[in-house]
Amino acid sequence: MEELSRLFRAAADHAADYRRSLPDRPVGVPVDQAAIAAAFAGPLPAAPTPPAQVLADLVAAAEPGLVATAGPRYFGFVVGGALPAATAADILAAGWDQLAFNPVTSPAALAAEAAAGGWLKELLGIPASASVGFVTGGQAANTAGLAAARHQVLADAGWDVERRGLLGAPPIRVIAGEERHATIDRSLRLLGLGVDAVQPVPAGPNGAVDPAALRDVLRAGATGPTIVCLQAGNVNTGACDELRDACELAHRHGAWVHVDGAFGLWAGASPTTRHLMDGLELADSWACDGHKWLNLPYDTAFAFCSRPDVHAAAMSYAAAYLVGSGGTPTGADLTAESSRRARGFAVWSGLRELGRDGVAGLIDHCCALARRFADGLTAAGFEVANEVVLNQVLVGFGDDARTDRVIAAAQAEGTCWVGGTTWRGRRLMRISVSNATTTEADVDRSVAAITRLAG
Repeated sequence: MEELSRLFRAAADHAADYRRSLPDRPVGVPVDQAAIAAAFAGPLPAAPTPPAQVLADLVAAAEPGLVATAGPRYFGFVVGGALPAATAADILAAGWDQLAFNPVTSPAALAAEAAAGGWLKELLGIPASASVGFVTGGQAANTAGLAAARHQVLADAGWDVERRGLLGAPPIRVIAGEERHATIDRSLRLLGLGVDAVQPVPAGPNGAVDPAALRDVLRAGATGPTIVCLQAGNVNTGACDELRDACELAHRHGAWVHVDGAFGLWAGASPTTRHLMDGLELADSWACDGHKWLNLPYDTAFAFCSRPDVHAAAMSYAAAYLVGSGGTPTGADLTAESSRRARGFAVWSGLRELGRDGVAGLIDHCCALARRFADGLTAAGFEVANEVVLNQVLVGFGDDARTDRVIAAAQAEGTCWVGGTTWRGRRLMRISVSNATTTEADVDRSVAAITRLAG
């Protein structure tokens, strides 16, 4: 057992050393992909290898190919870091190796999910009676929410989709903004509805759904099963749909409302930005990530549903050999996974570490730093193309080719990592500020590097 302790300590020590290095190491630099692949390749050994040697070999092979996504100057996609307590809890979760299927397979894992789920609903403004499925990411959360939507709108039309499938079912129309996240489309493909089911709604100037256009689309379409997909946090601009008006309008037409709030839903946790989530509680299902703005380890996300019975009907299953959870939907009843890792330990720990005020402070901090980015790059003579409402900043450097050159140069130089996107027909630099450890100095250093590289 002493050998096991030394092995685990060595792994934890390496992880801690890596985390300590993040503020100073290059965020992302060109790598030799062939060399990294070669380090992991080779024939499978015939004989066993001592675990300590395996760990050392893993570190040596992986280190050159690690990207400092957990660090303070990674602004690509919408990627947070990982809070210390949540990371430590994840290390314990791996060591405990719990099967979070239901309270029978791990009472502790499911109790942590239940407690953390209640805190999440309180923070975000989701009704306390809603169910919470702990899933892998926004894709899985959207799929679970839309599966519940599919179940209910077809049940209202007299069709049992879980028993009869979709062949011969009443057609479902899906109304979603033209700037919806691509995971909505993939969820529709996975659920057998298809992308052609979408009736797109034009977006307003900053990328949110135009309320008048939504009304027109709802009125113009055929009656029948309808799902309306709204967005809290446009992936490019951070813009949020007007949830109260949209939910009330959709419900008047008998539609189910699903809110994709992968990162934007966290606006509800801060008094400063909560107004953007006005009416959130009126929706029927919600998707939200934890490894984005809450700064939890990968992979952590949440699928909420206003009707736990519908959530479970869409996602659960039964078998003669399984011991049930006592009638209350929980754990695997609310997700597409049976072999579930115990994500709730890290969520519970991260929320305890921050507290209500800490979560609000994290949201406010990142929003302020996004505005600092925008102000700094504007002062340097570049164009900020969006209204900065949350933590997303879009920047243009003249023509598309020059913008792409600046993005590539920044990624190669290593001071910070920023992404690119196409929005409204233009190539733009996309900056997402989501890490709890990012400071004003990190932003200023990054602005200076981008300005120099664009010069």
